[in-house]
Amino acid sequence: MMGEGPLPKITVIIAQKNHHTKLFQADTPEKNVPPGTVVDTSIVNGRHHNFYMCAHNGIIGTSRPVHYHVLVDEIGFGVDDLQQLVLSLSYVYQRSNSAISIVAPIAYAHHAAAQLSQFIKFEDYASDASSGEGVVPPVPELPLLNTDVQNSMFFC
Repeated sequence: MMGEGPLPKITVIIAQKNHHTKLFQADTPEKNVPPGTVVDTSIVNGRHHNFYMCAHNGIIGTSRPVHYHVLVDEIGFGVDDLQQLVLSLSYVYQRSNSAISIVAPIAYAHHAAAQLSQFIKFEDYASDASSGEGVVPPVPELPLLNTDVQNSMFFC
């Protein structure tokens, strides 16, 4: 039914996990910041909508915030509303009863990619492409989903 009415508005956010920024409490630097800590001033780029969030409670000295970059915001979230949404999405991960470091949709994407790697060995594609032969091995047939879950959302 796409195209029959107004197109939905979207918001695109990039989450950067691997960086060298750590957050500490000013009065006790050996402790982690509390879960849900957001830094959206001072150390972020003032011209772009971005923020650091440490959504989870980690072992002492090990918590690393995630750097979120808002690329497109057609919906028009307020700054606080968007940060609250990101924090809420850190609590809805099925395999944990507390907040995780990154939002649940990204964690699920990591699991899906790991499961796909069980069926496709990407190293084979990289070695054939670099050999210059131009022959790409066929992609193996993926297993079919059970009919009970074909048209529904499910988590692995």
